[in-house]
Amino acid sequence: MRIKIILSLFIAVIFASGCQKKYLPRDLDSFSLESSYSQVLFNPILGRNLIYNNIFLDNDNSSKPLTFKLVNVRTYDGLPAPELSAAFPVYVWKQQYTGDETSLQEIESKRALEDHSFLEVRQHSGDIIFWGNNDVLARSVKSMPDSGYRFDIQVSNSGGSKVIKDFRIQPYIIREYEPNNADLISGYASTDWLNPSSVTNMIGDSTETPLFASNVLVSIHKLSSQGSSLKISFIDQNNEFIDPSKFNLTDWPNLLHGFNIQRTSTYIKYDVAYPIPLVERRTKYTTVDGRYAHLNFSYSRLTAGGLRQVSNMLFDFAIYTKGDWEIIISFPKESPKFEND
Repeated sequence: MRIKIILSLFIAVIFASGCQKKYLPRDLDSFSLESSYSQVLFNPILGRNLIYNNIFLDNDNSSKPLTFKLVNVRTYDGLPAPELSAAFPVYVWKQQYTGDETSLQEIESKRALEDHSFLEVRQHSGDIIFWGNNDVLARSVKSMPDSGYRFDIQVSNSGGSKVIKDFRIQPYIIREYEPNNADLISGYASTDWLNPSSVTNMIGDSTETPLFASNVLVSIHKLSSQGSSLKISFIDQNNEFIDPSKFNLTDWPNLLHGFNIQRTSTYIKYDVAYPIPLVERRTKYTTVDGRYAHLNFSYSRLTAGGLRQVSNMLFDFAIYTKGDWEIIISFPKESPKFEND
């Protein structure tokens, strides 16, 4: 009898233990209802990829991973905005671009086309991405002065959820290259001509007085949307071509990240991959911050005293859409002096 009582008590303890575990509350992730974003208004320039990193604020340290989801994407007036969620093919890097690639084929092997919508949020970081390097995609999105768009982001983990509301997008009009004189809203430009970043030790052919950046004009324009090349030409004061070989110290093979150089008496042409620069990363072809390609046209001549004078003209630029492009550098006031004294 005593054995039966002990056995019954043992079974009851096991059953009670099982029930206790069943009804105990599960451990839940911590979730801060105070989490937010440091930025709610976005003005991307259409035609370019743009990523806003590290703008989600979570000072109370919610348990990770958090999950982020776009919700209620709409026009400013509350209407559906399918153009923000429609998928288009855009280039995505699968391997790191270094600037040391030796062919277009090697560059293209490192990236692939994927379908993405204009607006995305990264699932576990909350980073906001605008995919712009598809021409059809970029031209389907409304730009200012339109009121733009609004959207919300849902943030959650197993411990809770909240919706952060009323983010706003007001894109700027497409600007296919920089520097650019076009107004960011209207697109109007009083002139397409630009100036070099700097000109040093360059004198005029007839007056032998210094030439400055303001005396030199630069034009960037697209010849065709079909190809993938960049041509560089120089024009003198008589509107005639200057032979690029006169810039005799220019490192043409490493002037930019291009291939299959074509040299003529009127231009230099490269096969290139777009955009230029391909990524915002410092390489030997870019500015220090990696935002622009950095061109250095240089030549030397002997002065009357037998001294060697080295002249440089620098131009920093970016082109964001694929095509056959041309840069024309013009000397309307006076041609540079290339000959020795």
